[in-house]
Amino acid sequence: MKNKILIIDDEKAIRDSLTFALEDLYEVLSAGDPTEAEAVLSEKIVDVILLDMKLGRNDGLDLLRQIKHTYPEIEVIVITAFGSIKSSVQAIREGALNYLTKPVDIEELIVFIEKAIKQRAMNGSLMYLRKMLDDTYNIAGIIGNSDIMASTLNKVRKIKDIDSTVLITGESGTGKDLVAKAIHFEGHRKDGKLVIVNCAAIPANLMESELFGYEKGAFTGADKKHIGKFQLADGGTLFLDEIGELELSLQSKLLRVVEDMKVTPLGGNNIVSVDFRLIAATNKNLEAEVKAGKFREDLFYRLNVITLDLPPLRARKGDIPLLIKYFVDKYNKKLGQNVDRVDRKVISSLENYPFPGNIRELENLIERMVALSEDNKIELDDLPEKYRSLPPLVNDSERLVIALGLSMKDIEKEAILKTLDYFEGNRKKTAESLGISERNLHYKLKLYKI
Repeated sequence: MKNKILIIDDEKAIRDSLTFALEDLYEVLSAGDPTEAEAVLSEKIVDVILLDMKLGRNDGLDLLRQIKHTYPEIEVIVITAFGSIKSSVQAIREGALNYLTKPVDIEELIVFIEKAIKQRAMNGSLMYLRKMLDDTYNIAGIIGNSDIMASTLNKVRKIKDIDSTVLITGESGTGKDLVAKAIHFEGHRKDGKLVIVNCAAIPANLMESELFGYEKGAFTGADKKHIGKFQLADGGTLFLDEIGELELSLQSKLLRVVEDMKVTPLGGNNIVSVDFRLIAATNKNLEAEVKAGKFREDLFYRLNVITLDLPPLRARKGDIPLLIKYFVDKYNKKLGQNVDRVDRKVISSLENYPFPGNIRELENLIERMVALSEDNKIELDDLPEKYRSLPPLVNDSERLVIALGLSMKDIEKEAILKTLDYFEGNRKKTAESLGISERNLHYKLKLYKI
C-alpha cells in the first residue's frame, strides 16, 4: 500500500506538476485551500503534507498550526516561493519537519518525503508505546472499587503532580510497583524516565556503584564509565523497591543525595546535580526497623513525607470478582484462550480465601486455570484443593459475641447494631447482609430505638 501525500497549494498548475512527479511513488491527494484540505483530512489517513506558505488570502503558518494541533502525527513539509531565514525558522517552530523553496528540486523533495514517512512511523510507534504505558500504569488501570481502594487511588490523584517523596507500604504482592508506576506515568514527570531499583535483588557490594555510577578505572573491572541510577533518573522518577533491605552504610549516602540532589560517581571528582522524584516501597515496618537499629531514623522521616499504605487482598474481598475478570481477560489474550464463564462457586471460594500472596497469588492462580481450562469455562473442580470450601475469613470486627441468657429481641438488636456499624451506617448493605428488606430494617430500627 502506498503512503498518502497531501499537496496543499492554491495554484492548480503546481498541484498538478507535483502530482505528476510523485504519483508513481505515492498516493497523491490535493487541496487548494484550508477548507478543501480539512475535507480530505477528515476522510483520509495522510502520512505527509506538502504545504504552500502562501494560500491566497490564507496564511500557511496558520494552517500549519491547525494541522499540528488536530493531526499531530502527520509530518508537514513547507514549500514556498517566499523563502527566508525568518519564515523557515518560524515554520520549524510551528512543527514543520522540513522547509523547501520553489522551484522545488524533485529528487530533494523525495528525500525529504521519505524522511518524513520514517519520522511518522517512529512517532506512531512511540504513541503506541505511550498508550500501552498509559493503559497499563495509569490510575484507572489499577483494579478495584472497594472503599479502601477508592481512598487509596484518590490519594494517588492528589499527589501525582507533587514532587514530595512518597513511601508505599504494604505486604508483598499488593501492587506497590503498579502504584509507583501510576504516580509516575500520571504525573508531570511522565515524559522523563522511570528508573526502578529492587534493593533486595542487587548484592550489597554492588549497590553503591549501581546507584552512584563510576568512572573508568575506579576499581578492578571498571573498564569503562558507568552511569548510575541517580543520574539516569534525572528529570524523572527513581523508584527504590524494597528499600528496607538497603544497608545502613548506603542509607546515609542515599539521605545525602535526596537532601542535596548532588551525586559524585565512584572514582570521580566532579559533582553532578540531579533532579528526580523519589518513590520508595517496602513490605517491612520501617518504624520497627528504626527501633531495632536496622534503619536510619533520619532517612525514615525523609522518606515518610507522603505515605500510601496498600491494603492486603483479604481486606478488599469485594474487589476479587473484578480482579478475576481482569486476569481472565488478560490471559485469554496472552494464551490464545477464550474463557468466558467462571462458576460462581469459584468466585465465592476465592472470596473466602485469605490470599497470603495477595494479588500476585491470585494472578498466578487465574493464569494457571485459564491455561488449563476446557470448554471455555472455569468450574469448582478446576480450582486447586487448598482454595476450595474454606470457611469465611473473619476478624474481631466481624464477630458477634452473644452472652448466655440474652433474649431473642436483645440478640436481634445486637445483630442489627453490629452489622450496621460494620457497614458504616449503610442501611442497604445492612439489610442485604441480614437477609431482610430495607423497609423491615427501618421498622426494626424504630422498634429498638436505634
